[in-house]
Amino acid sequence: MGIKTYNPYTPSRRNMTGSDFSEITKKTPEKSLTFSLKKNSGRNNQGKITVRHRGGGYRTQYRIIDFKRNKDGIPATVIGIEYDPNRTANIALICYADGTKAYIIAPEGLTDGMKVMNGPEAEVRVGNCLPLSEIPVGTQVHNIELYPGKGGQMVRSAGNSAQLMAKEGKYATLRLPSGEMRMVPLVCRATVGVVGNVDHNLVKIGKAGRKRHMGIRPTVRGSVMNPNDHPHGGGEGKTGIGRPGPSTPWGKPALGLKTRKKKKASNKLIVRRRDGKAIK
Repeated sequence: MGIKTYNPYTPSRRNMTGSDFSEITKKTPEKSLTFSLKKNSGRNNQGKITVRHRGGGYRTQYRIIDFKRNKDGIPATVIGIEYDPNRTANIALICYADGTKAYIIAPEGLTDGMKVMNGPEAEVRVGNCLPLSEIPVGTQVHNIELYPGKGGQMVRSAGNSAQLMAKEGKYATLRLPSGEMRMVPLVCRATVGVVGNVDHNLVKIGKAGRKRHMGIRPTVRGSVMNPNDHPHGGGEGKTGIGRPGPSTPWGKPALGLKTRKKKKASNKLIVRRRDGKAIK
């Protein structure tokens, strides 16, 4: 998918870019696979804001994605590639031979009319979903399960892929997009290929209003607030934060503090962290 520019008839449009949606072949979503999302503007069931800077935005419908891909042995035909406002990747509408329709994450190279299949008997081809035990070493994969049968949890955003590095015993070793090397059970499933919409990271938002359309409200730096609103606030003119390190609005350490638990159960499955260090 390419990137398009705009005529600079306002300053904000001078540097704005957007996707040209050249991969999209179907404009309207499948009604049976959508439902309306209720907006809560970052508030919990008590009405308290638990996630800041949320609110407004365009009304969207959620597309029900089949992350499990557990309909084995039945070939499916790609009906169309669609835009999904809820994720960076595009989605593909597929129709199985028995008439069942489903949405899947659209990998790069998947087009209308192509066949996809799930299960251990499927070919190692773009869009097919197989257990890691059936995928050759060196293959690029996405939508990877962490627990058998739970559905894909890793590597689902636009342009991403993981590489199958090795298979040993009950585990496969994957190199994730972050550079982390991690072991995943061989019975877990993954989809072959790279997630589509690879140019997504090149899009420049360009103006504040476009961010509001996404449901994201303005973010203000703590250093320009008053002292009663943020630990960084107060002082005359541009002032340092006056603390040993940056803090959250609630006084907790921020920016660089490691929050992963030392005794987390999955530590033993991480061969190398993304910073190049092994887990101890």
